[in-house]
Amino acid sequence: MSYICPPGVTVHAPYTPSHAAILSCEALQLLATLTRAHGPAISHLLAERQERQTQIDAGALPDFLPETQALRQAKWHAAPIPPDLLDRRVEITGPSSDRKMVINALNSGASAFMADFEDANSPTWENSVQGQINLIDAVRRDITYTSPDGKPYRLCDQPAVLIVRPRGWHLVEGHIEVDGLPMPAALVDAGLYLFHNAHELITRGSGPYLYLPKLESHQEARVWDQVLSHAEALLGLTTGTVKVTVLVETLLAAFEIDEIIYALRDRIVGMNCGRWDYLFSYIKKLRHHAFLLPDRAQVTMTSPCMRAYSLLTIETCHRRGILAIGGMAAQIPVKGDPVANERALALVRSDKEREASDGHDGTWVAHPALVSVAREVFDRLMPASNQVSRIPDIDVTAQDLLQAPKGTITERGVRNNVSVAVRYTAAWLDGRGAVPLYNLMEDAATAEIARAQLWQWIHHPQAMMDNGRRVTKEFVQACLEEEMADLAQSADHAQGRWADAKELIMRLTLGEQWEDFLTIGGYEKLVSTPVAPQESAS
Repeated sequence: MSYICPPGVTVHAPYTPSHAAILSCEALQLLATLTRAHGPAISHLLAERQERQTQIDAGALPDFLPETQALRQAKWHAAPIPPDLLDRRVEITGPSSDRKMVINALNSGASAFMADFEDANSPTWENSVQGQINLIDAVRRDITYTSPDGKPYRLCDQPAVLIVRPRGWHLVEGHIEVDGLPMPAALVDAGLYLFHNAHELITRGSGPYLYLPKLESHQEARVWDQVLSHAEALLGLTTGTVKVTVLVETLLAAFEIDEIIYALRDRIVGMNCGRWDYLFSYIKKLRHHAFLLPDRAQVTMTSPCMRAYSLLTIETCHRRGILAIGGMAAQIPVKGDPVANERALALVRSDKEREASDGHDGTWVAHPALVSVAREVFDRLMPASNQVSRIPDIDVTAQDLLQAPKGTITERGVRNNVSVAVRYTAAWLDGRGAVPLYNLMEDAATAEIARAQLWQWIHHPQAMMDNGRRVTKEFVQACLEEEMADLAQSADHAQGRWADAKELIMRLTLGEQWEDFLTIGGYEKLVSTPVAPQESAS
């Protein structure tokens, strides 16, 4: 048996009946049509990213666009928000590929569940297709799972609203080609979800909702609008049916919030402060400048540049009539240590109190046990469905957004970055995209911060640790060798692609040339080495 493909489309993957149901000829035709129509524009956007980076490297620091000043000053609003998206006080996130986790997240008591094909999901072929299967079943309310010990899982009567995050523009799906080239992964993830679920969701009184990741400009937002309008036409949907929330998780996007909202004004319902990717983007974009960050743990949302970014997002979103969702609390419950667990919960409460008090309309958590903690805060501080009518009186400048956080680089911070980068990468290569490490839920964004900091510290002589030593290539390599030696003695070493992870992290941190995404280099290894499906530990 083989997949029935339209002309010009090839599926490079083993055939299974369940996968063939997802990759029907009609579904593949939709993907091919979108790819042929919009693939050139996506390639152009990626080339523009490189050109903009060249300009920044040469000294042209990011700033608000003078050519769109009139748009920023004009009075206009985005389209109305659907009823089931008006109250998003607590959102939970997790990989779409883990069937048990999908059920637990939908049953968690959260307002919405972001089912992730991106940073919390390792994009193995099995994970990517299984994620679509899980969401089809979830939309129809018949998703079930039975654990190896016989425990059944099924949906509750009032599950969270489903929102899906496809992969970003920079990634491809290497298992599906159109006219000899791999399809953009964003079109695969979004296209398959809409093909199989859009009409069913509307029938059930909801709609097809997406989270759009890693946009760097309003031009990128406009291409998403064109893609979704085209998909709506192909599926017989009214223009604007697909609603989106945009993650403000790149430094450049923070300078174009108004413009991005305007480009998506007929379908955007909110924005989210994707704080971890934002930090990674800050390092990446300014890597050749002396905007050095201290240890990751010292950079909080109260750091001036992060607070400016958060308040600017709230102010702009509310002025345009859409929601501003807060960022991820990475803490997870600490089992067996009540003191450490209460410390983690206190950090979550404090973070959520800041968000609700500042005017955010909701927040993210990474674990079902934290839903009630975040909900208590927002119920107490935000009694209405949202706070869109509340507009902060602020004036955020480019200097505010660029100001480097103060703090120190410590040997412990260097070693933690090494450990998180290699441990997460090994798990990601093994098919797991959301990984608990050191009582935090790590995903690709936090691993990217870790390896990006190491690269930048190595390449800037002024990057001194608080013990007076420089962060050198030799020191980072020695830390990596010590980490690998420790892992060889641990139970964790029995599973995991440690050699591949070490090679990739060495290349990304010690190499002279910067590489934009860990997941691009990692994906090459995923495509060449099939990975068996994984079951979550939660």
